[in-house]
Amino acid sequence: MGTQMAIDRIAQAPTIVSALRAAEELAVEAGRDPGVRTLRLLTAALAGDDDIIVLAAVHALAEMQDADAGALLCELLRDPRPWVREHAAWALGQSMPQTHAIASLIRLVSDGGFTGMLAQQTLEKWSSPAGETLVVALEAALLGGWDVAARTRLVETLGLVRHPSADAPLRRFAFDTAESDGVREAAIAALGQRADAHGQSELERQLDALVDAGGRLGDVARLALIDLDPPPAAAPREGLTVAQLFLHADIDPSLSSAGAGDNGGIATLLVRLGDALLSADDAPAGLDDLYGAGVTRVLTLSRGSVQAAGGDLLTVAGTASGHVYGRVPLGTASTGSAAAWPLRVAARRGIRRLLRAAGRVDVLHLRMADVGSLAAADVARELGIPTVFTVAPDPHSVIASMDRSGALTRSGFGAVDQREHFWFRTRLVQGLAASASHTVFFPRPELARDMRELVGIELDEHPDRRTVVAEGVDLEVIDRAVAAAAYPGASPDLAEMLDALPAERRRLPLLLSVGRLHKVKGMATLVATWAGSALSERANLLIVGGDLDSPSPDEREQLDLIAQAVPEDAWSARGLLIAGHRPNDVTARWLAAARLGMPGRAAPGGAYVCASMKEEFGLALLEAMAAGLVVVAPDGGGPATYVLDGDTGFLTATWDSARLEEAVDAALDRAAEAAADSDGDLARRARRIVADRFTIQAMARALAPVYRGVAAAEEEIVRAATGIPA
Repeated sequence: MGTQMAIDRIAQAPTIVSALRAAEELAVEAGRDPGVRTLRLLTAALAGDDDIIVLAAVHALAEMQDADAGALLCELLRDPRPWVREHAAWALGQSMPQTHAIASLIRLVSDGGFTGMLAQQTLEKWSSPAGETLVVALEAALLGGWDVAARTRLVETLGLVRHPSADAPLRRFAFDTAESDGVREAAIAALGQRADAHGQSELERQLDALVDAGGRLGDVARLALIDLDPPPAAAPREGLTVAQLFLHADIDPSLSSAGAGDNGGIATLLVRLGDALLSADDAPAGLDDLYGAGVTRVLTLSRGSVQAAGGDLLTVAGTASGHVYGRVPLGTASTGSAAAWPLRVAARRGIRRLLRAAGRVDVLHLRMADVGSLAAADVARELGIPTVFTVAPDPHSVIASMDRSGALTRSGFGAVDQREHFWFRTRLVQGLAASASHTVFFPRPELARDMRELVGIELDEHPDRRTVVAEGVDLEVIDRAVAAAAYPGASPDLAEMLDALPAERRRLPLLLSVGRLHKVKGMATLVATWAGSALSERANLLIVGGDLDSPSPDEREQLDLIAQAVPEDAWSARGLLIAGHRPNDVTARWLAAARLGMPGRAAPGGAYVCASMKEEFGLALLEAMAAGLVVVAPDGGGPATYVLDGDTGFLTATWDSARLEEAVDAALDRAAEAAADSDGDLARRARRIVADRFTIQAMARALAPVYRGVAAAEEEIVRAATGIPA
């Protein structure tokens, strides 16, 4: 194709998503022809006003593996455009070590954030060929007057350099009582990864002393000692162990934090799915006897404290069967997924520790293009665990939606990408899918087309390693909630909120929306649409989700936007109920109350509204349908596979306020018709759709053979690699 033609294809791409895919071709061409003219073309491209071409040129330079291209990348670390600096730091990881870039990369690490994570990742990749040079540079940098946070990041980076010369400074930082606790923790945690260090017995003695002293440093030292121990021998077991994770949620069996921060539908799904997998034991004949019992142990990983992590390791190691939970200490307060990228190293160490403690782990299922999956994929490669990856066009769908609406342009892409990390996340999706032993997809009306056009995956390639699996909900929880709704006192918290409304508003039905307070979920858009239209005269609006006591930055942003639409002191008077996060069973009862009403407090005939910019599948929508509610949902993605438009619900462009208002208005009309129907026909049909195709049990039955197949194939690979006859 040639470099010039590859640049032209990016410029002529009809959409931003297709331009991002075309950028990969430019990198290939630059690597194929790393000559003077290619360098000249890429240099010229860097000066253009099309941000996508600029960033494509940055990554193409790294593929040239040329001294002049490397020098130009080093210069880009000082470019006045911050998004160019960020991508240069990332791209340098694909090249041989560039001595002139080390100081600039260290500066970026010290600054922290997503850019700092990328710079740290590049330095880690360089640590084998240039380890001693990196140690000298980092030690010199640590002589400067950094604040504690920056100093901690630099010591953490020092701990990633495998060269023996890093051992002595790490011990000095770890056991120097004049150092800050943050710096000492970073050094102690790094020492736990250096089992081959000289003088290990003395190191263990020093760590034991910290454990005896107690406190947080003692907890970190205890985990470091565990890391230094060789992994336990895997005990013989029948059946499979499947690990799954989501590090941006506090997942517990009771789902007590559902809806707070990033504790959304994924947290509920993992709890319910883990339990259901243990019952999905219908292994087909012909598989190896080792896997005939199906899944007998599920390990669900989420975030947690350093103090809890040690106890979890004992529980995981001592649990041979059942659903067991392990917490990964991230060394910081709850952090949303968008801001968690700098926790890559802590996440990787915590995941590795738990998977080693578990003994044999047969399959690791990854679901998100986030820091947890980034870290877990590294651990899976190290430990030889095959992965299953659920592929969703995220952030591809968001990019496409913003492109269509005009919110994202080529000339403004760089600044948005620096905030949303679109480029990195799309590449992460591709990398996780490519390295997975099996890929799973959500059903979509045009799945093959969307995967090809948005993600670049051809579903008909290797069909034996691709499976379409719908997510599912626990119908028993919903059915109990609907049955309980007939009894007074079934939802006391909701009754209390409704009692605070003016008397005239207690005759109106409820519009209900459940989800995280995040801009992608569209809660503020829904409130503004409702408050600025006649919808507010037809129904009250109940928003469930978010930590109202200690909101994250994302939650605070949404709450501020909601307050702009309806001032907080007018919420009750206007009929706006902001309830915060609630346990899953409580939310189920509120869904039933929205449909059936609460005498004297809410009229029957409410509706459920999902105003998300995109919804890959929509567990809360399925729960609402199972409760018999008419729903409003995005017209793209998974909901179109189960919402009967104009009947059980309405599909619309949720990002368009006028169209959202129209759909909600129609949903209230349809819900009123359903409420007047004493036979409850619509509610039964909505529930039947869920019961027939979208239960958590059906999801587990679909995934169990995928896991068995992956494990059996891996066993054959191991036998072939080790020469053991089948």
